[in-house]
Amino acid sequence: MAKLAATGQLAPLTRQIAGLGGCAHPIRLTGHRTRLDTATGEILDHFDSSQLPAGELLVRCGNRRATRCPACSTVYRYDTYQLIAAGLRGGKTVPASVAAHPRVFATLTAPGFGPVHNQPDTGRCHCGQLHADDDPLLGTPLDPEHYDYTGAVLWNAHAPALWARFTTHLRREIAKAADLTQRTLRHHATLSYAKVAEYQKRGQVHFHAVIRLDGPTGPPGTPPTWATVQLLDHAVRVAATRTRVHHEGKPPKQPQPADRIPASPPQRSDRAGRLVFRFGRQIDVRAIRGTDFTGDGPVTDRHVAAYIAKYATKGAETTTGTLDRRLRLLAELATHDITDHARRMIHTAWHLATRPQHAHLRLRQWAHMLGFRGHFSTRTRHYSTTLAHLRAERTAWRTSQPDTQTPSSPPAETQAGQTGGSPIGDQAQHSTDLTSGHRPGHRNIAGQRVDSDTTLVISHWQYAGTGLLPEHEHLADLLTATRQTRPEQPTHTRHSKRSSDRAGDRAGHSTDRLPRAVRSRAVA
Repeated sequence: MAKLAATGQLAPLTRQIAGLGGCAHPIRLTGHRTRLDTATGEILDHFDSSQLPAGELLVRCGNRRATRCPACSTVYRYDTYQLIAAGLRGGKTVPASVAAHPRVFATLTAPGFGPVHNQPDTGRCHCGQLHADDDPLLGTPLDPEHYDYTGAVLWNAHAPALWARFTTHLRREIAKAADLTQRTLRHHATLSYAKVAEYQKRGQVHFHAVIRLDGPTGPPGTPPTWATVQLLDHAVRVAATRTRVHHEGKPPKQPQPADRIPASPPQRSDRAGRLVFRFGRQIDVRAIRGTDFTGDGPVTDRHVAAYIAKYATKGAETTTGTLDRRLRLLAELATHDITDHARRMIHTAWHLATRPQHAHLRLRQWAHMLGFRGHFSTRTRHYSTTLAHLRAERTAWRTSQPDTQTPSSPPAETQAGQTGGSPIGDQAQHSTDLTSGHRPGHRNIAGQRVDSDTTLVISHWQYAGTGLLPEHEHLADLLTATRQTRPEQPTHTRHSKRSSDRAGDRAGHSTDRLPRAVRSRAVA
C-alpha cells in the first residue's frame, strides 16, 4: 500500500474497491470489451481489465443471503421492498389505481409434527417454563426421539407443490363465489400475488403472500363489483383448507405415544398408501388498508412490504440455526456449529434421499435447506415490476449521472512511468459495468453519448476467482472500518480541498477522495 501511495495508484484502487459497496465476496474477471460503430467500423472504445487499478474487473456477488454478503443482501432487500410496495400503492410501471383493488395479506403454515418448545399467548410452555425470546430451546422438540422428522422434511420438500396447488384452488373458489366457471373468470378478473417463504424456529416453511384481485386486463383494469375483500378472504381460507398434495412414497412408520395430542393432525395416507400433505390449521388472512402506520390498527401496505422484504434476505440458517450452503459430504456437519434439531433434520433428509421413492425430491442437494427446494419468493406476471427492471433503472440512472468521481489525469511524467499495461486510473472510458455498451446512453472515449442501436459490443470475460486478493482485502477492511466510524456528514457540499490534498496533486500523487484512515495507515 505504501508503494501504491508513492506511485499515485492508491486512490484509484481505493475508488474501485469502494465501488463494490462493501461486497464481501466480489467476483474477479479478466478480459476485454470493444465497442464498434456498425456504420463506419470505427473503434469507439476499447477496455481491458489489465488497465484497472486492481488488474481485474471486480463485480458484486449479488447474493441475497445476509449471512453471506450483508452489503448485497441490503440492496436486494431494498429492491424487494420496492417490488412489493409497487403492487400495493402503484409506481414502477404500476398504476396508482391498484391501491383501491381488493387485497389481503395471507399466511399459510405447516402442520404439527410433534410438540415443541414455544411461547403461547397464555400460560406456559408444555415443558412448564416461560421461554425468553432468545432462548435456544424455542422451536426444538420436547421429545426428539418421537418427533416426526421424516414427515417434517418431506413436508418441506412438498411445500412448493402445495403452494402451486393452492393457487389453482384459489382461482376455483373465486370463480365459484362469483358464480362463474374457471374458464370465464379470466374475462372478468385477474388474480395477482407475491409470496415469500419464511422458516419457523422449528424448521418448517410457511408462506406469506400479498393476494390482489384486478380487472381482466391486470393492474390497469377495474375489478368487477363482486370482487371484494370479504370474497377474497373467504376464497383464501377455503382454498388453503382443500389443498392436498400426494406423494408416491409409503407413509413413515414412527411410534407415537398414546397420550400425545398433536397440534395438528399428522399427514394422512390415501387408499393407495401414498402420503398426503396439506397446510396446517393456522391460516391467517388480513385486509391491507391505507398507506400510513396506524399503530395497532389494520395492516398497511408499508407494514406488508417491509415485512416481506425483511425475509427476502433470510434463510433456514437465520431462524433454525442450520447452514447457508450445500453439503458435499455428510461428514462436513462435524465442522459446523449448528443446533441438534437442525442436525437431525439434515441427517433425515440425507438418508431419505437414498430411497427410490424420494429420489425425485433431490433431498441431498437441499438438505441444508431442511428439504425445502422451491423459490423463496415468487410473484405473478401482472403483480408489479420485476427485480430486473429495478436494476436496469438503477443502472440507467448511474449512467446518466456526470462522472464526478473521475480523477484528473496524472501528469505526463507519471503516465510515462506507468508502462507495460500498468493501471492509469478508473476513468470514465474504463467503465467496470458489464452491461455498459448494451444499453442506450453510454459514453465513448471522448465522453460523448453513443446510441446503442448503432454500436456493436464485442466482449470476452473469464472467471478469475471469488473474493479479493489479500492486499486488496486489507484495503477493503480499512474502508469498511472508516465507513462505520465516520461521523454524519453535513448536507452541504464542500468545494474546498485540504492543503495536504492540493500539495499531493501538485506532486503528482493524487489522494483525492481517499479516506484519511486509509492514507495514514498506508503511509505508516
